Amino acid sequence: MELPQRKIIHVDMDAFYASVEQMDFPELRGKPLAVGGGERGVVAAASYEARKFGVRSAMPSKIAKEKCPQLIFVKPRFSRYKEISQQIRTIFFDYTDLVEPLSLDEAYLDVTENKKNIDSANDLAREIRKRIFDEVGLTASAGISVNKFLAKVASDINKPNGQKTIHPSKISEFLENLKIEKFYGIGKVTANKMHTMHIFNGADLKRKSLEELISLFGKSGGYYYNVVRGIHNGEVKANRIQKSVAVERTFSEDLSDDLQIKERLEALSLELEERLEKKNILGKSLTLKIKYKDFSQYTRSKTQEDFYSSSKEFYQTALQLWQARPYNKAIRLLGLSFSNLNTEEKKQISVQLKIPFEEFQ
Repeated sequence: MELPQRKIIHVDMDAFYASVEQMDFPELRGKPLAVGGGERGVVAAASYEARKFGVRSAMPSKIAKEKCPQLIFVKPRFSRYKEISQQIRTIFFDYTDLVEPLSLDEAYLDVTENKKNIDSANDLAREIRKRIFDEVGLTASAGISVNKFLAKVASDINKPNGQKTIHPSKISEFLENLKIEKFYGIGKVTANKMHTMHIFNGADLKRKSLEELISLFGKSGGYYYNVVRGIHNGEVKANRIQKSVAVERTFSEDLSDDLQIKERLEALSLELEERLEKKNILGKSLTLKIKYKDFSQYTRSKTQEDFYSSSKEFYQTALQLWQARPYNKAIRLLGLSFSNLNTEEKKQISVQLKIPFEEFQ
């Protein structure tokens, strides 16, 4: 299959929240730092100094402190992160109008045709990263290739403060040598499952037929079959409307203790609140996702007329959904997600406002 020869850049800020805090408060520079946390919270972001100790985002603060006793916790300042994010996006729009933000700290840019008329996407990415550093004061990493999947994978290769280009002539070689857990869209649980099937890199995955992969992984099997061949035709969408926000956690050991479950639900509720605040999103439908040790899955939702407002409310609803579950088996994964978001209402309002003007043209 002939690949569309677009030029896509994925820009990913380096430890964004933590880097903003270290920029604004010089006394924090060079120190292990966690944004978020608190007595029973979860880490929203960790500085690279903290990551050396194994501290990661979404990690319970208690575990983070055990891994790094000198860890400094700071409260998140989402208004400040949004302000910085807007400065960065302004730079992006100097190069192209085809910008698809994924969150405050990362975005896709389609620079196939760009405002600077620069032919090399690699040179463009380098210039954009330099401008972010000079004008904002933060470092960014970038991935450059012919589609969004490859650009996303590439941006992680030379982090922090680096970039990686996957040239069309090198796609097959790159993907065949890539460890399976580095494929965007293949999580830890799926990667472990693939390891049991002796799939350790792209070359191993490529040996599987489409029928085999669909049989093993369902609908996702078609995605795996395509991306290992460098096929991903998703366009950069400048007006991307988010329809759901989710957090979930896979546990290293199956959980059956009710108190442990409640603690995990509370931590997920806090993490979900932070993620919603970060994106200025509200939701009316809360869904609890449970995956049992036998890999069977159960979901249950509750929708209300008004938007949910706090992690306490998330937790109480999640607890009700948990207690209403039909099976009392040990679990390997818990997740919470919101749908029926205010982003969809904004889209509807925008469409409604357009109609009268179009009628009178």
